[in-house]
Amino acid sequence: MSQPVQIQFQPVDAEVLALHTGRLAVFADTGATLSAPLKRLDKLTRGALARAVASPAFQALKEGEALDLAFPTGLAATALHLVRLGKKADAAQARKAGASLGKSHGEAPLLVLAEGHPRAAEIAYGLALRAYDFQIHKSAPAKPVGGVTLMVANPEAVAAQAAPMAAVAEGVFFTRDLVNEPANVLTTDDFAARLAAMQELGLEVEILEEADLAKLGMRALLGVGQGSESPSKVVVMQWNGGKKGEAPFALVGKGVCFDTGGISIKPAAGMEEMTMDMGGAGVVAGVMRALALRKAKANVVGLVGLVENMPDGRAQRPGDVVRSMKGVTIEVINTDAEGRLVLADVLWYAQERFKPTGMIDLATLTGAIIVALGHENTGVFSNDDALCTAFLKAAAAEGEGAWRMPLGDGYDAKLKSRVADIMNSCGRDGGAVTAAQFLQRFVKPETPWIHLDIAGTALLKTDSTLAPKGATGWGVMALDRLIRDKFEAG
Repeated sequence: MSQPVQIQFQPVDAEVLALHTGRLAVFADTGATLSAPLKRLDKLTRGALARAVASPAFQALKEGEALDLAFPTGLAATALHLVRLGKKADAAQARKAGASLGKSHGEAPLLVLAEGHPRAAEIAYGLALRAYDFQIHKSAPAKPVGGVTLMVANPEAVAAQAAPMAAVAEGVFFTRDLVNEPANVLTTDDFAARLAAMQELGLEVEILEEADLAKLGMRALLGVGQGSESPSKVVVMQWNGGKKGEAPFALVGKGVCFDTGGISIKPAAGMEEMTMDMGGAGVVAGVMRALALRKAKANVVGLVGLVENMPDGRAQRPGDVVRSMKGVTIEVINTDAEGRLVLADVLWYAQERFKPTGMIDLATLTGAIIVALGHENTGVFSNDDALCTAFLKAAAAEGEGAWRMPLGDGYDAKLKSRVADIMNSCGRDGGAVTAAQFLQRFVKPETPWIHLDIAGTALLKTDSTLAPKGATGWGVMALDRLIRDKFEAG
């Protein structure tokens, strides 16, 4: 998998700054007095640093943005990045500052003068997240990536603060890699194998094959994948870092490794992006990896339904009726509304087996949520105000956009079927809401639950602050924060 750039922390040394031959980055703020190391650099550059700080170009920068000086006179560095960041900057601004350096990071080593900045660990976090680059399938040999050193006043303390962030960054990278992989590489077998390999980190991983799923009665999930040569699976990942015997919190992910739409086939234009239709499962996997790496003191179970939705002679048809594990019968109106069929069975299985204290599912479920919220926010649906509020707070703290959407009995009328208990698709209006209403049929009233529709946030066609275009890893940071706040804060 793609590895985060290696970052180390060391004490401030003015001589090392002056002699560094790679890229050099420093932080300053308008109106602030230059620190002693910055004054030394300013003297070596014959006042160029102070002039740059006073320049209109620097004054116009927002917090976290950088002004670049190539081959600064008096220094051995090839470039001097002057980043605007005050000591009162918040976590998001510090991550943005780090990301401005990570975006351009390449072969040259980078030395960052962070001194006693209170957000030094967040700067390193943002740098690591933005330096991600998915190059696995390029034929040209991968170029070596230079190391990064942050000079700080208290290296040991900052390194300890950064360690859990590094674990989450690796979880984000794992998710991005999964979402970016093409479907001929990331088959259901390959996906399951990558998850099984995380047993080395201390996760308990169990793979349920088609015979197991049939015995459990997961006919809704199995129906989606019956037209594919790739076998359908459910993978269960358990992290037991909390009190022994205490019920876990459950994360459930939609893992459609490729979605043609089935018999209700999608238009050709844009279908190549349906390699990301396993994004929900990818996020669950990334969160579980992060929890294991940072030895989270919580009990969490992650369950993902892995299928491929293909059209062939055995494929599910519009008009078919399937019986879910719960026993609810479903009329398949549109085979391209397949994700909710997968989730229906995995949600029910999670509750029947684990009796979780709460449950969150993630899915690239509907185009309708993109119409409603664009690519800035994930749609959040919940039956529990307390859990929803806690999640929205965690998402805001991590800078991951999320917006609560409605649920209501009035939408249920649209799900009624003439020949079965419910149908899986009921028109375009309110499509994201009716999809969530469908899923709620498979959530027990006593189970606090959130549905996250990440169709608009899992993969972007443009760069974002913390990620290049492509997979974002949205949700790993927010869910990790939720688990920390909800189960580990005390």
